[in-house]
Amino acid sequence: MHVVENKQIIQVAVPRPLHSVYDYLLDTDMAIPKVGTRVEVPFGNTHAIGICINASVRQPHRHLKTVIRLLDQEPLIPENLMALAHWMTDYYHHPIGEVLSTIIPTAARKGGNAVIDAPDYWRVAAAFDNPRAKAQTALYQALTVMPAKAGKTLVDAGHSRATLRKLEALGAIERCQPEPVSTIKPGPEPNPEQTVAIDTVLANTAQYKAFLLEGITGSGKTEVYLRIIHEVLLKGNQALVLVPEIALTPQTVTRFKERFERVGVLHSALTDHDRLQTWLKAMKGEVDVLVGTRSAVFTPFQSLGVVIVDEEHDSSYKQQDGLRYSARDIAIKRAHTLNIPIVLGSATPSLESLHNVDRNRYVRLRLTQRAGGASLPTYHVIDLRGQPHEDGLSVPLQHVIRRHIKQGGQTLVFLNRRGYAPTLLCAACGWQAQCHRCDARLTLHQTPPQLTCHHCGIVLETPATCDSCQHSSLIPVGLGTQRTEAGLHRLFSDIPIYRIDRDTTRSNRALETQFDRINSGGQCIMVGTQMLAKGHHFPDVTLVVILNADAGFLSPDFRAPERTAQLIVQVAGRAGRAHRPGEVWIQSYQPDNPTLRHLIETGYIGFAEHELSLRQHAGMPPYQAMAMLRADAHDPSAAKAFLDACKAQFHGVEVMGPVAAPLARIANRSRYQLMLLAPTRAKLHNALSNFSPPKTARNLRWSIDIDPYDSL
Repeated sequence: MHVVENKQIIQVAVPRPLHSVYDYLLDTDMAIPKVGTRVEVPFGNTHAIGICINASVRQPHRHLKTVIRLLDQEPLIPENLMALAHWMTDYYHHPIGEVLSTIIPTAARKGGNAVIDAPDYWRVAAAFDNPRAKAQTALYQALTVMPAKAGKTLVDAGHSRATLRKLEALGAIERCQPEPVSTIKPGPEPNPEQTVAIDTVLANTAQYKAFLLEGITGSGKTEVYLRIIHEVLLKGNQALVLVPEIALTPQTVTRFKERFERVGVLHSALTDHDRLQTWLKAMKGEVDVLVGTRSAVFTPFQSLGVVIVDEEHDSSYKQQDGLRYSARDIAIKRAHTLNIPIVLGSATPSLESLHNVDRNRYVRLRLTQRAGGASLPTYHVIDLRGQPHEDGLSVPLQHVIRRHIKQGGQTLVFLNRRGYAPTLLCAACGWQAQCHRCDARLTLHQTPPQLTCHHCGIVLETPATCDSCQHSSLIPVGLGTQRTEAGLHRLFSDIPIYRIDRDTTRSNRALETQFDRINSGGQCIMVGTQMLAKGHHFPDVTLVVILNADAGFLSPDFRAPERTAQLIVQVAGRAGRAHRPGEVWIQSYQPDNPTLRHLIETGYIGFAEHELSLRQHAGMPPYQAMAMLRADAHDPSAAKAFLDACKAQFHGVEVMGPVAAPLARIANRSRYQLMLLAPTRAKLHNALSNFSPPKTARNLRWSIDIDPYDSL
């Protein structure tokens, strides 16, 4: 500790779940760090990489520790991102240190060097003649033939990095920037609706405006994005494109690289180093278009000119632990702060976005025609009541699939539940295989054979006999994608069948391999989860089958009907996208369910209008602001007692609970929740700003979730 006597003091935010910031002394030989730079500081009994948020503290604490080292000369977090971090701290009621830690890439969080790598492209710089140095001569001659080559290409051809370094030291070769790609493909001519959307956005590139691009599946939303970005780049600006999942990134990036030269990618499958490099290049203006998933929204840019959020309704944009931010909402805030336009695209817009259109906060742009003149699919419902079925496939449905196969079409069977069966049951005594760590049944898998909990991840051997009565009559109950795949193989043994879920496609390469086989043409049947529903183009699919539409419409979660309708429309949109007409067949035990009928008879927008009226009547978002306080502990009484103590602090808002979460126990931790509703965001945040969490039991965890996507 040091006593402060006219010393230089800075304020540091450290990545800890504490709302305080901390004052630190600078050694006399240290430069004064700029706001937004990283510093290593002592914290408790360890060290921490924090962010300087104030370089001149006027009224410091008296006894201070000294900064260990400065990591950056220039801010890693520029001024506009620092302002965003402070806004997020207030809006999400989350500690500033953890907010700043979330913003920067993992490699920077760990203290990695925030410097852009020297380019790994090489060219001849001077004459070289040394016949005795055979490896050097061979590498030099390779570069003489081709003006510039990537280091990786040279290494793959048999040359070594050591030889590269030796020739560089001799001055014979030098690093260089890669040559611009010259094979940029022109895009198709936009149709009249696309032209209106493009022109409307481009007329507002000098100011903030939010556009909701509501385009039916296959209507060419991506072409609208590409045209807008092209004009933005011509003005010397950059573009940020957010996509909801890694699985969508490769195909999106491919389309963008066909049209633009400097396209960067950010998602969690990249190495920490590669993510930091892309982040830094965007900040320095070396990336023109950045395509990324949720965390890419925090990337700094030299001159950002437009933000695109594709599939804006998707739940993947919501972070479900730690700092529970919405990347879509953060993107809107960034666009507003930078005074640039943002385009939110979806075939099934979120009810919040449609509500913002009604309040004139967003400008609505519509694409109602499929690109290339393809027709929309027709919907049909099969009443499952009393129908015999085999592995979830009713007899009428089997006939429909056979008809489409005979006509040369491909079929997509959608079931949003992986595994073989969700329950393993004893026919003798009724015992069910339960997870001993969660209040949930174990899912039966057959490839490989095992019981798995999809909540805590525990894996067990499939028992030969009942745990309760030791009888051997164990039967699988319910449907999963593995069981449906097996049933399809029995019914259509001469047709290729592809299962696409998290168990079969654990990497982007595996997924792309499956899609390449499917799109090579020919008859086939796909069966899979929501991985098949989003953004993929299957030109030969003429039939989409939804095996069970009931579960989502019957959930107690008020958002479940919206999510279910979006999923149905998205997966239905895979049918009939080319020259062949498409059909969608939905199996249901409740074919007269009013929500399902609204969706089929009035389309998604008709459904959304009806659902919004129900939300308004019930006083639920988007008509009221919502927050959830969640607590979990090994002892359920501790979690409930914590939320009871919290509840007493909230005034001026409606408080519901605390109640046990519908899935009350996961991984031996009991879960409780408290719901807050307020007529305005201001009243909700006012109630939360005065909240002081009570002391907690040692193993208790709690969180605040603003605008929760999952209310259960």
